[in-house]
Amino acid sequence: MKKTVYRKLVRDRIPEIIEQAGQACVCSVLSDDEYLKMLDEKLDEELAEYRESKSMEELADLLEVVRAVAFARGSSPEEVEEIRRMKAEKRGGFEKKILLEEVTEP
Repeated sequence: MKKTVYRKLVRDRIPEIIEQAGQACVCSVLSDDEYLKMLDEKLDEELAEYRESKSMEELADLLEVVRAVAFARGSSPEEVEEIRRMKAEKRGGFEKKILLEEVTEP
């Protein structure tokens, strides 16, 4: 019998999917503090996976974690989107592909 230890945050239906595949898993529920810590780790993991693959599926995974972080920190994806929109209105987005090379102060 092969056992693999993960100790990572997974999507809500993963234990069910594992069991439907005829495998057994051990899970626990995180405290709020542990959850926030694991969400930060998940952000790093999903960003690394996107950077490697450049796939839209990995980008979607990253967005799902961002959504979870917003809720866990007492906000919402809509509030985050409004903040993003306001910043883009004030400072612009990234559509013009501008690379700041240097700034010279007088």
